Amino acid sequence: MLVTLREVKDYLRIDTNDEDDVVASLMQNAETLCKDVARVEKVEDFEALGEVAKQAVLYSTAYLYEHRENADYHQMTLMLRALLFGVRREGF
Repeated sequence: MLVTLREVKDYLRIDTNDEDDVVASLMQNAETLCKDVARVEKVEDFEALGEVAKQAVLYSTAYLYEHRENADYHQMTLMLRALLFGVRREGF
């Protein structure tokens, strides 16, 4: 994983361990989504994108966490495209 559970919980300002499983699941989904938007298949290649990739994963995890019941995936994907525009590959 590009970010740790502790980093995400700090970013979300979560102090308890009650939702660790939910947050971990959202982190995995967020990283997969970010890899897809960046058009990167390998985890190592995505991690090589550095801070941009990390911020995209943090953003998407936070978005999924905050909007668990009413997420606008189209809007989130557009934001991720903007965040990852500079590192996004032409194709898979």
